[in-house]
Amino acid sequence: MCGVVGIAGKSPVNQMLFDALTMLQHRGQDAAGIVTCHNGRLFLRKDNGMVRDVFHTRHMRALLGNYGIGHVRYPTAGSSSSAEAQPFYVNSPYGITLAHNGNLTNAADIHEDLFSADLRHMNTDSDSEVLLNVFAHELQKRATLHPQPEDIFHTVRRVHERCKGAYGVVAMITGHGIVGFRDPNGIRPLVYGSRLTETGQTEYIIASESVAITALGFKVERDVAPGEAIYINDEGELFSQQCAAESRYRPCIFEYVYFARPDAIIDGISVYKARLKMGEKLANKILAEWGEEHDIDVVIPIPDTSRTSALELANTLGIKFREGFMKNRYIGRTFIMPGQQQRKKSVRQKLNPVELEFKGKNVLLVDDSIVRGTTCNEIIQMARDSGAKKVFFASAAPMVKYPNVYGIDMPAKAELIASNRSVEEIKDIIEADRLIFQDLEDLKNAVRTDKVPTVTEFDCSVFDGLYVTGDIDVAYLDRLEKSRSDSAKKDKDGYIDVNIDAASVDLTGIKES
Repeated sequence: MCGVVGIAGKSPVNQMLFDALTMLQHRGQDAAGIVTCHNGRLFLRKDNGMVRDVFHTRHMRALLGNYGIGHVRYPTAGSSSSAEAQPFYVNSPYGITLAHNGNLTNAADIHEDLFSADLRHMNTDSDSEVLLNVFAHELQKRATLHPQPEDIFHTVRRVHERCKGAYGVVAMITGHGIVGFRDPNGIRPLVYGSRLTETGQTEYIIASESVAITALGFKVERDVAPGEAIYINDEGELFSQQCAAESRYRPCIFEYVYFARPDAIIDGISVYKARLKMGEKLANKILAEWGEEHDIDVVIPIPDTSRTSALELANTLGIKFREGFMKNRYIGRTFIMPGQQQRKKSVRQKLNPVELEFKGKNVLLVDDSIVRGTTCNEIIQMARDSGAKKVFFASAAPMVKYPNVYGIDMPAKAELIASNRSVEEIKDIIEADRLIFQDLEDLKNAVRTDKVPTVTEFDCSVFDGLYVTGDIDVAYLDRLEKSRSDSAKKDKDGYIDVNIDAASVDLTGIKES
């Protein structure tokens, strides 16, 4: 999962891009990058690390220009090398930079076509670089010195025809403008906004989540529709067009469960309200299965994502809601981290129990989901060490049984605790006294709203194994299994990476090696 942003401004955009990436930091803490354009020259800074660590004063001063794009990443394809930090760049045609959120499911096939038929070279294993080269190649075939909106939309149309999977994209065409587009299923989110400057001119922003738009004082215009492209030219004019032959709303439901900020609005649906309804429906399931005599004294959320659901669950059950864990906000998300030992150590560093909320009580711990189960086991043990009599566990999401292929770096199927196990078996593994999961249909109904009749279907592949792009088979999942296991990641990233500080790199005229 990643976060992208593009801004077409009337004044320098470096600080705005930095602020937007900070608002999107929850979508990836592995790497960050910004590229800006000034007088036909590009200025780039990208590296591994959090936004605040990648960009220092000297870097910000060097990012000149009124147009730019940015990216925060955690790796789902390729490796975690700083060489794969985005945005990516190709010099032909025009000089194009691109930032991508999602994952191409046919990247390997396209990679071969780009090399053998399109005569394009790629320097990394990233599917984002594949997508960039498809976009660049199709735009170059238009053979025009000054691309017009119809050239851009034709190019995006060809991208949709060649690329399968999930993608929310922002790209900058040097000296010509910024384009944003979304996959035909709308799996990954993308939204745009605008604002008037003091002189009455209009600035535009395209981003992964609405929070990056509103925080900068822009007005959210609307979500980019599945298959649609938005183009802002160098004169500040905005054009949009549907570029997919077939499109429909099937957003990733895990955005609402876990990834998006609770104050985000995705495809017109409030993430906060969806999580409230998740808690309400989970409470009703507890009453149906455990009965009125559920024996729960207090509901405690696992910070932070589950807090909204846990609060409404407690309200529905009519029992106390308490904060039982204090979170160290300087530790990253644990299921992203490679290696079981590192994850276990991270949990103890990240969460510290408030013992008085546990001592002598039957506690219900609520989390947004259970993936590997490693953190659940550690947290349950922390609750017992703090004096809890019984520890019950509730997941606001259904059982995660299948790997994600659309941009979430969930582990190999064999490492998912719910893969080929029953609820009772999982309960025993994580050492809970009771365990309950959300029903999938209840989750869908929690996200659906009559106010947004266009969004009724979702990508729920991690729960039901139904991949909405229709191109995922057993062979694909087997290959994914080999590349996503902890051992595979360790082997892939077990080399010395030489990083070049690109504080003020002028990319004009750079030749691809």
